[in-house]
Amino acid sequence: MALLIIPITCFGSTLVTSQPCQTPDDFVAATSPGHIMIGGLFAIHEKMLPSEDYPRRPEIQKCVGIEMINNSTLLSGVKLGYEIYDTCTEVTVAMAATLRFLSKRNCSREIVEFKCDYSSYMPRVKAVIGAGYSEITMAVSRMLNLQLMPQVSYESTAEILSDKIRFPSFLRTVPSDFYQTKAMAHLIQKSGWNWIGIIATDDDYGRLALNTFAVQTAANNVCIAFKEVLPAFLSDDTIEIRINETLEKIIAEAQLLDVLKNVTFTDEGNSFHFDAHGDMNTGYDVVLWKEIDGHMTITKMAQYDLRNDVFIITDQETKNEFRNLKQIRSKCSKECSPGQMKKTTRSQHICCYECVDCPENHYSNQTDMDHCLLCNNETHWAPVRSTRCFEKEVEYLNWNDSLAILLLALSLLGIILVLAIGIIFTRNLNTPIVKSSGGLLVCYVILLCHVLNFASTGFFIGEPQDFTCKTRQTVFGMSFTLCISCILMKSLKILLAFSFDPKLQNFLKCLYKPIPIIFTCTGIQVVICTIWLIFAAPAVEENVSLPRVIILECEEGSILAFGTMLGYIAILAFICFIFAFKGRKLPEHYNEAKFITFGMLIYFIAWITFIPIYATTFGKYLPAVEIIVILISNYGILCCTFFPKCYIILCKQEANTKSAFLKMIYSYSSHTASSLAISHVSLDSTNSNITTTNPSSSGKSAASQESKDLQAQAFAHICGENAISVPKILPRKRISSI
Repeated sequence: MALLIIPITCFGSTLVTSQPCQTPDDFVAATSPGHIMIGGLFAIHEKMLPSEDYPRRPEIQKCVGIEMINNSTLLSGVKLGYEIYDTCTEVTVAMAATLRFLSKRNCSREIVEFKCDYSSYMPRVKAVIGAGYSEITMAVSRMLNLQLMPQVSYESTAEILSDKIRFPSFLRTVPSDFYQTKAMAHLIQKSGWNWIGIIATDDDYGRLALNTFAVQTAANNVCIAFKEVLPAFLSDDTIEIRINETLEKIIAEAQLLDVLKNVTFTDEGNSFHFDAHGDMNTGYDVVLWKEIDGHMTITKMAQYDLRNDVFIITDQETKNEFRNLKQIRSKCSKECSPGQMKKTTRSQHICCYECVDCPENHYSNQTDMDHCLLCNNETHWAPVRSTRCFEKEVEYLNWNDSLAILLLALSLLGIILVLAIGIIFTRNLNTPIVKSSGGLLVCYVILLCHVLNFASTGFFIGEPQDFTCKTRQTVFGMSFTLCISCILMKSLKILLAFSFDPKLQNFLKCLYKPIPIIFTCTGIQVVICTIWLIFAAPAVEENVSLPRVIILECEEGSILAFGTMLGYIAILAFICFIFAFKGRKLPEHYNEAKFITFGMLIYFIAWITFIPIYATTFGKYLPAVEIIVILISNYGILCCTFFPKCYIILCKQEANTKSAFLKMIYSYSSHTASSLAISHVSLDSTNSNITTTNPSSSGKSAASQESKDLQAQAFAHICGENAISVPKILPRKRISSI
């Protein structure tokens, strides 16, 4: 049997529609017998009157839709009947009508049989259309659920009616309020509004819709400025509109509810059906109420598609009207631009806020962001009020940097000076000045160490690599250690030559082993650097502590190993300083010990200053600090060790001869011997507790002669002058016996 759904159009009239109903006998609006009866619940009147008032019964002249079906061949031999009741928009009246619908067929209307099994029970009507108001519909539906009688509402939109556990037999031809409130929230968001007011009716429909709408607006960050609840029924103007919007479905007797749930029909090319919740997929029309010349006009702007959650606009004019909505300002606060974030004020509404700039290293790239996003501090940065993050620049002491160029120039100048000194010493190989410096081999070793020290500064410049990080400290450490070791041997040699204490001289003679000591001192530094490179080697590290740049630097690996390397050099330099200080009173032109003392002082001052500066300096110029200290200490030792000798070789050549050398020796020896003899005679007299007498001239002469001989031998040993004639050395005696 074909199932058809035909709209029921009932033309009725109410005599004084504002006249309310009084008793149940008065709310039968229309009735017509038939084989299949359909019930109807319509709110023709808006309230009940007290018993002393006299109502006028509503009269419906005819139901065109049903009459058309009965007069056609659609249902051959079957006549449709109907009973339509006026609910008077009152729950109790609608429930009274529902009891009549549930009464047993062919029995009194007032009798409803209650049974445990209704499978064979035949109610008076097969289906009910109505009611209009959700509050009435919910009450009626709970009664109709007893017999699973289909109920189709034309106007009840409360969201709770989609719950098929509570209302299993309920269907409706309008969408749920969930979609209506969703569409409204979408429209408000699309219009750019976030500060609105809500007016709802004081019934189940209004309250439930209000709650649903409040949830959906909150999800879209829309604030409700106020809520106003009005009485459910305001005027009689809506009565005829609601009656005219009613649609009635005609279906077959068997399995009426299941078939009705699956029915589909078309209207003007659009397909309609009930979903799993019994809701119709009809959508909504978006209308604009606009006052023109004192008259209110209602214009359809768009159609809301439930399934796709979009507004469908048909023509350009309505599209322009839709865009004009955005020009209507409905916001509590001005929107925050990108680069800012919302700061909620003391107001209870989240839509009332202040706009504050994003702090450094934070950004926002959209309007009205609740909080600024944090940049990755390791790779990016952002200024205040930024709309994006910027990649950090990688910095290091570049070859093109002006400070790096200056330091490289100083290093290159130092290498040139070393080469010049080497050439000068090579050309004057056999002069007393060169021989007094330890010979050409020792000078070459020291000069080579200076070259390596100057060259090591190049490893501190440029983009750090693992190789350069490991090489720069080890090259400097070992070359500087070798340089200090050679100078230490020269200081020890001077102290040995001019020590006249037999016990000390014997000790120094046993200690003075130049090659083993140099190899031992340097070897210890090699071991320190090797252990450092094996267990905690320096490596490249990215320093991301600075806000806008990444410093590419060498991480020393172990501060303990780095400090041990520098500390070991400091110990050797201190020993060298002590030995050189002991021999600081040699003849002026040949006094190397005095200049070694000055060189070590410069070294100590430079590196003592380096420690606090290195500990407190950071950034790409940190390697420059160590370069400067290396250059200062290297230049100090180089100048103090070789420049005085080069000055004599180049500017005072008359002092760089054997005769001048011998004359200086004997002059110094005579002066030293006189002082030495007097001091020892006084010492001898004190130790013997004998009354002091004038020393014999022979005793004084003997002491003077021995002192001169010792001094001459010492200078000859320093200078390596085997050809210089010196008096025969007398057998050494204790000085106190002179």
